[in-house]
Amino acid sequence: CDERVALPRGATLATLIDVADRRGIRLRAALAESPHLKHTLMLNGERCPVDENAERPLADGDEVYLLAPFAGG
Repeated sequence: CDERVALPRGATLATLIDVADRRGIRLRAALAESPHLKHTLMLNGERCPVDENAERPLADGDEVYLLAPFAGG
């Protein structure tokens, strides 16, 4: 599900997670419940692991999304 989240100037990836949580978007819970998601969060089409990029600044128009695991066979 796509969501647009307005962030304050100077916001970081950690800010996004906090703001999403306050808006009822379960981003923090999803990251906590699936270690895989913490490592495959994507920022503008590039892998952006949360732990290493929490303080990474975000800019207007950035797209952040979770790349969920899947199985097949």
